[in-house]
Amino acid sequence: MDSVTVTRAFFGTSMAFHIIFATLTVGLSAMVFLSEVIAKWRKDTDYTLMAKRWTKAVAILLGLGIPSGTIVAVQLSLLWPGFMKIVGQVISVPFQVEIFAFFLEALALSIYVFAADRLHSWVRVIASGLVAFGASASAVLITSANTWMNTPAGFDMKPDGTIFNVDPWKAFFNPTFFNSAYHVVVSSLMTGAFAIVTVATYRFMKTRGQPRENQVHKKAVVFSLSVALIMSLLTALSGHGSAQNLHRYNPEKLAAAEGLFETQRYAPLAIGGFTDPDTHEVKYGIEIPYMLSWLAANRFDTEVKGLNDFPAETWPPFYVHTLFNVMVGIGTLLLILALVALLYWWKRRRQEGKLFPKWLLWSLVSSGPLSMLGIEFGWIFSCSGRQPWTIYGYQLTKDAATQSGNVGMLFLLFVLVYILLMWIFITVLRSYFKHHPLSKALEDSVNKGEVLV
Repeated sequence: MDSVTVTRAFFGTSMAFHIIFATLTVGLSAMVFLSEVIAKWRKDTDYTLMAKRWTKAVAILLGLGIPSGTIVAVQLSLLWPGFMKIVGQVISVPFQVEIFAFFLEALALSIYVFAADRLHSWVRVIASGLVAFGASASAVLITSANTWMNTPAGFDMKPDGTIFNVDPWKAFFNPTFFNSAYHVVVSSLMTGAFAIVTVATYRFMKTRGQPRENQVHKKAVVFSLSVALIMSLLTALSGHGSAQNLHRYNPEKLAAAEGLFETQRYAPLAIGGFTDPDTHEVKYGIEIPYMLSWLAANRFDTEVKGLNDFPAETWPPFYVHTLFNVMVGIGTLLLILALVALLYWWKRRRQEGKLFPKWLLWSLVSSGPLSMLGIEFGWIFSCSGRQPWTIYGYQLTKDAATQSGNVGMLFLLFVLVYILLMWIFITVLRSYFKHHPLSKALEDSVNKGEVLV
């Protein structure tokens, strides 16, 4: 591989690793807040107990998210010096403000973790809300930089690369910022909810003979499934907005995502298959007539540009069609799964001890990992679909990347670091909950005579 490809693979691996912790921190912190609200509303201490236990997972995630995020920040300067030269002049604002969002998140989390048992319920709600707000704000701020790369704004560039007419707030609030930020937040909440669905469903199956524990896990499954269904629907709707933004601002990316080469009205939507680079068509896919035109602008007669309207050297890689299909496919599957599970529960909710049939339970166990995979494929699609540009229309990836020849060895070393960090994360998470089982938490709650105040 050439040095640019190795650099992309190196940084992509670092981002893929960090996104696990960043996404789950946003999603789980929101679930903690919602659980505290439900506890206050329904006067049910089981939801308070859930929130306290989930907060421990948030703390562990944050503990690993800090070093992985720091690695990504350092790599931006080391691996992409050409890119950072422009970033420093135009869109440094979100990186600076993100520090304050992190401080808010960390401070509120510290208060909640170490003082939850001594706080009034309203204070717990506020503290958990601040944690969720700080985590979401961090995600939104970083998303601003990513959307700016897709739809750059707030500056002009001379032919020699000199930057002038800089407006950092226009760069921050670039054309695709609001929809993309919304999409990132709701998809993170969806992933956090499905992560809880996975764990709670598995524990529900393992505690059949322990009625009290089983009851708590059942509540957790139904609650998190309800949130997951709502967030899956919002993710789909915001994804539709993202497709329309591609039509307006990144037409090559939309054309590559659908394997469309000829500009046309009433363009079909290609589902599945792969883009053949020789014949310039999608093979083994299923076409839905007119659907791509409708997705692009809510009209069947919308003209959608094909790749042949652009120079071949600016075409995104053809595999983005597969990435796009996998991302959308996973999202659709999860939406259907959550809907089916909740409809089944609603029909059988009066049957004590009955939740779901075994096949549905195991399907729900798979939902968390599937949701995380959907996030990963979405980010890979977003970045790969922008190629060959780092800053769309302004800077090519080859001009942004480092020219150092030692990237490959560093890549291998950091892969080992990521494996070590993941092992630490799994070990600490399993160790904590092994030594602090739900049965002990329920027993302590009874011994303390805990009530919701």
